[in-house]
This record gives sequence, structure tokens and C-alpha cells, in this order.
Amino acid sequence: MTEYNIKIENVVASTKLAEEFDLTKIEAEFEGAEYNKQKFPGLVYRVSDPKAAFLVFTSGKVVCTGAKNVEDVHTVIGDMAKKLNGIGIETIAEPEITVQNIVASADLKAVLNLNAIAIGLGLENIEYEPEQFPGLVYRIDEPKVVVLIFSSGKLVVTGGKSPENCEEGVEVVRQQLDNMGLL
Repeated sequence: MTEYNIKIENVVASTKLAEEFDLTKIEAEFEGAEYNKQKFPGLVYRVSDPKAAFLVFTSGKVVCTGAKNVEDVHTVIGDMAKKLNGIGIETIAEPEITVQNIVASADLKAVLNLNAIAIGLGLENIEYEPEQFPGLVYRIDEPKVVVLIFSSGKLVVTGGKSPENCEEGVEVVRQQLDNMGLL
């Protein structure tokens, strides 16, 4: 499968790190943290190693976005908990981390005829309106992912809960295009 250069672009995960957070205190203590209640109900905090961003809410919930793999999500959430503990905010010892969405890209290395693909895949799981958007949107039931297919042969897979979901989504598209003689 690696021949399609499947690359995770973004992992979005959520967790609960505490019963509640004082976002004003965190903003004051964390360099670069941004909190403007009028604009957005959460605090935004970016980290660089590994690269990710956090949305931190008063409810104690945290959303982590921008990581390039699931391991990095666990690393940055662990680092965030330590940093919060360091400013006197108690955090949940073993937070349950849920991957909400993985976005990956791939390249079938072929020029694709999206009109033929739209007809071949049938209309119930497809959205293709070239005037609106240059890609074909293909909703797959198993794994439950959405694949954007572009005439350049590039794919974007979104909605995966694991890297394997994204790989399976690419494989489903590849097999179906191959079966229709469109690859």
C-alpha cells in the first residue's frame, strides 16, 4: 500500500484532562496562549515539538489538532498535562484519548476521468459538481470514511478513526477504479 504515498496530514483527538479549567489563569501562565471569550469559548494553545494545537475549554475538555500521527497526540497531551500540573492545575492521571478524525492524503499516480468514475460508482454515495468543487466526494460505508478524488490521481481521506481506516479507504477506491478499468 505504501506505493500510494499515504500520508497522515492531521489527527484530531479529544480528551478530558480535568473537571474544570480556569482559562484566564492558563492564558496568563502559558506563553502564546490565546483566550478571548467574546470570539471563542475556548483557549487556543500551540506547541511546536511535536507540532500540534490545543483548544482548551472550561469544562476540562481538550481538543488536540494538527498532529501528524496518533503517537504524537499522546505525547503532546501528556506534555500538556505536565505543564498544567506545573502551574498548580490538577489533571486526570490516565485521560481517555479519543481520535475523532484523521485526514490523510494519497496519490494513485494516474490521471483520472471523474465523470466516468461518478457514473461507475453510482450516484448514491457520490457528490460530483465540478462547477462547485474540482473533486469527486465519495462516501464509503466500510470503513466509514469520505474520500475526495481528484483528476490528478490525488486522494484526500477524511473521517478515519485510525490510520488503518485511511489506508483501507484508499484501497477500496483503488480496487473499485481498477475493477471499472479506470485506473
